[in-house]
Amino acid sequence: MAAPIIETCHVACCANRTPNVLSWGRGGLIAYGTCHSVALYDPQEKGVVAVLNGHTGRVNTVQWIHREDCGRETHLVSGGSDSLLIVWEAQDGKFKQCVECVGHTGPVCAVDAIHLDNSKLLIASTASDSTVKLWLYTANKAECTHTISFGSGFMMDVSLAWLPGSRVPILACGGDDCTIHLYAQCNGQFRKVLSLQGHEDWIRGVEWACVDGDLLLASCAQDCLIRVWRLVAKSRTKRNVQDERTIRMTEDVFTLTQNDASSAFAVTLESVLAGHENKVYGVHWQPPVIKGGDQHQSLSLLSASMDKTMILWAQEEGSGVWVEQVRVGEVGGNTLGFYGCQMSPDGSMILAHAFHGALHLWTQSHGKEGEWSPGVVISGHFNAVQDLSWDPEGEFILSVGSDQTTRLLTPWKRKDQTQPTWHEISRPQIHGYDMQCLAMVGRFQYVSGADEKVLRVFRAPRNFVENFANISGTPLAKLLASSDTVDQPEGASTPALGLSNKAVFQGDLVPKTNEEDGTGFNSVSDQYQESYFHPLTLNEPPPEDHLLQNTLWPEVQKLYGHGFEMFCLASDSGRTVVASACKASKAEHAAVLLWSATSWRQLQALPCHSLTVTQMAFSPNGLFLLAVSRDRTWSLWRRDDPAATTTNTEPHFSLYTSTRKDTAVHTRIIWSCDWSADNKYFVTSSRDKKVIVWGDCSSSEASVTPDEPPVIRPCSSILDVGDSATAVSFCPILCPGNSYLLAVGLESGQVLLYKWECIEEPAGASDWTRYGETDSSQSHSLTVKRLRWRPRAGRAGQGGEEVGRGEGSSWVQLASAGADHSVKIFNINRLAV
Repeated sequence: MAAPIIETCHVACCANRTPNVLSWGRGGLIAYGTCHSVALYDPQEKGVVAVLNGHTGRVNTVQWIHREDCGRETHLVSGGSDSLLIVWEAQDGKFKQCVECVGHTGPVCAVDAIHLDNSKLLIASTASDSTVKLWLYTANKAECTHTISFGSGFMMDVSLAWLPGSRVPILACGGDDCTIHLYAQCNGQFRKVLSLQGHEDWIRGVEWACVDGDLLLASCAQDCLIRVWRLVAKSRTKRNVQDERTIRMTEDVFTLTQNDASSAFAVTLESVLAGHENKVYGVHWQPPVIKGGDQHQSLSLLSASMDKTMILWAQEEGSGVWVEQVRVGEVGGNTLGFYGCQMSPDGSMILAHAFHGALHLWTQSHGKEGEWSPGVVISGHFNAVQDLSWDPEGEFILSVGSDQTTRLLTPWKRKDQTQPTWHEISRPQIHGYDMQCLAMVGRFQYVSGADEKVLRVFRAPRNFVENFANISGTPLAKLLASSDTVDQPEGASTPALGLSNKAVFQGDLVPKTNEEDGTGFNSVSDQYQESYFHPLTLNEPPPEDHLLQNTLWPEVQKLYGHGFEMFCLASDSGRTVVASACKASKAEHAAVLLWSATSWRQLQALPCHSLTVTQMAFSPNGLFLLAVSRDRTWSLWRRDDPAATTTNTEPHFSLYTSTRKDTAVHTRIIWSCDWSADNKYFVTSSRDKKVIVWGDCSSSEASVTPDEPPVIRPCSSILDVGDSATAVSFCPILCPGNSYLLAVGLESGQVLLYKWECIEEPAGASDWTRYGETDSSQSHSLTVKRLRWRPRAGRAGQGGEEVGRGEGSSWVQLASAGADHSVKIFNINRLAV
């Protein structure tokens, strides 16, 4: 079998901000909704193994359909803001979309399902259209068999189970009326049998568990409480005669008549669990296991709350009283609490997902009951990723997003694993504005722009460099040689009401004592320390609370000059100049500003365009700066020869050539541009679905006269990619035979690979060869915002295996940023044609 051209190396994505969005399967995989997709994450391998694309709205709820034999699940059901339910089935080791359940008229917020037999499923779903629907799934068909309307009320969660000693399904619904509604199937129809009162605020979660022939129902609500109810089959033949003075819980009794035979069932309140200090959003039983051929349910209950804690509850052996066994949580940060929780099949790991999409994993220490430690888990942006960049050595990726964060991803090679896994090891910037763009200036310094008029420059602190050396395996001395280590701070922290990351130096970490003068605290500011930074020594990727607080980079400079929000940035390879552009509706604001990368003062304004400059790129040799714009034109600026100007040593650029409205080939906004590695050609891509290569720029050594600007024409045929081309990038590793490899990102989320050869007069796109494309599971579910090739051949983190081969390596890596909140890294086999 031929090697695949495109392999997915890593997907960085986090959970959506909804309570029921995550489910842990008996096979060990965690399924969770991320933007419009469902991600399948393996906590052992520490990576996303599959992405299921099918929804057109945010995925709000995901549920594995557990089997009665406790084996690996074969079905998964998801519901989204597109009002759809999708059933996914395992086929040949991969999950495929089987059927869409169409019927709800509002976003689906919770779903549950049980197996009726090998081929039939009973699915219950609730949506914001104030209905609960029951679906019968058989052989790739799903029909709605029953609709329960709640008028103007909403049900937040649903749970299905079998009534004790029968094959009659019972449905529990909890919602905004503070009541649990029980429905049971009677003669083919679901009818209401009971309402359970007790909660005093919206019910957020309900879940059944079967224990010794009885059913236990756990419910949690915004009143900070958890209630455990017991449902038992009442025997009508034996009447239990007890002393009237015995205290008994109030029983709610209901009777079901099936085929002229009636059965009575009683529900009692077993316990009320008080321990959380804020709304409880999730409650889940430990999954049952098969012991001796029978299903065994452990009486262990997990809850997650907005108070940033998870509690593991269990019954005391002697008294049977429910008590708190373990409490874990997050301390610090400006985040809200947990939206949901899950337990691994064997109960050794517990997982919470938070308001900002972050996953929090705790693992039980081996042989130490009651001791839990934080584990390494996947992370990602919780809004659109707008831009990304590799460091010059190709060892890590920086990305910025509309979630107001900058994140740093790098491969981590564990001792017991052959392949490295990618993880977020630093969050250099947590901002108050949506991030828009960034540019690396050297290895450990970058400039970022957000929805503000200011550019900010950040430099890595010493603590990051040391931890990066530990995790990546790079010698620390080599890293310190490549970074500016003079007066390098230890770390950074953000003041309580500030947006700027302040540097924290070694001296700031020494606690100040007031014992000498005996005056105690002189002011309120002395009482509360300004720095929240604590230096870490990391040998593995840090958990979320450390990322929020201890991995910031200090801000070293602010750059003022633009009149509107920042839109794009570029820096040259020689670390001498940075170009920036902002949103513009007039020519006066559309000028590109150039900044010195050493003194950080403004060098030049380059006016040419009449609307927003959407992207810029310096040629690899730093001689040219290319800018493309919303006005459908591009401009090319050339660096003046420093020998010609003896007075000024700073870089200076002059307009070399540009297209005008009458000479432009593109008819819509030009989204993206890039240079070939040999500085000869540049490429532009546009909303008009066209990708065009221009050149040759290498024959431009002759002096340029203002009267006759050089004419740079398309040197490729016009490639129509069939969809708005929002990102384009030249591979820096040249292909054999005078050909170039390009990646094109589409508005649909797909990434296409093309090979382009320079032919004198190409006939009908004969110079373009379609080389590969991402399939539906590899593609983004929304627009590709940026594509960036790794600056050198080989795969990051592979160490000695690919070092030394240089450009002989068959692998190159491509990073893509998507509006679907994800960063994807692809391994591309150049030789698998």
